[in-house]
Amino acid sequence: MARTTLRTAALIVALPLAALADGSHDHSGGFAADGGNATLAPFDIVHTRITTEGNVAVFHMAVSGVAGEARPAPTGVLAGSEVFAYVWPTSLDAGTVGFDPGAGILALAATAHPDFDDTPLFDENGDGDRGNDGDLWHSHWVVLGPDEACGPGALKVIDIPEGASPRLPLTWPGLPLLIDSPGWQPVVSAETIEVRVPFAEVGLVEAASFDGVTAGLRVNANVHAPLLCVTDVFDVASGDLSLPGRVNQ
Repeated sequence: MARTTLRTAALIVALPLAALADGSHDHSGGFAADGGNATLAPFDIVHTRITTEGNVAVFHMAVSGVAGEARPAPTGVLAGSEVFAYVWPTSLDAGTVGFDPGAGILALAATAHPDFDDTPLFDENGDGDRGNDGDLWHSHWVVLGPDEACGPGALKVIDIPEGASPRLPLTWPGLPLLIDSPGWQPVVSAETIEVRVPFAEVGLVEAASFDGVTAGLRVNANVHAPLLCVTDVFDVASGDLSLPGRVNQ
């Protein structure tokens, strides 16, 4: 997974500062990352960690700029549209959260994408319409895997082939992808973004390793497999996606 930069600043729009909520600015634990590796400060990772509070895991990332301040500009169409994401790749088995065991790389992601909504169970902006708020930061579990159709060495959110019946979480959003939309709201404040994730068993995640990634993804222009490719890696906390982080360390 090589680092790249944003193709054009025209893809970026700023979120109103009033939309940012309070979050943790304590950057102890986890591991620090070198700043200055991303073109835009909102995606320039300086710290990431995962800690637990009982059966709740707290996924934390800090950047050198204002977290969540940049998101894709809307295009008005799904095909070719952009997704921006803060991602925590983990060593957890995909079966931990309801996918088939061994399905691929399980990652938690906080994403924003103004051209489609993939959280059909939730009304994030509170306007009574559950299908119009993909531009707000929201969380997903995704299962990632390589696909040369996305580019040399590139990853994608793994597609579900037509006719296949994989194991899926109860909050799967109905897309032909290994993706879950569990509704845990990211907390974005100044330089940090955090997602609090409950697990069925206390201690389930404590043996896991993790990394931090900021990335851009793109919906295939043909809206067909591969449906959602990682097209830009803005920054990788470890520099090499080696998952050096340890939970609660």
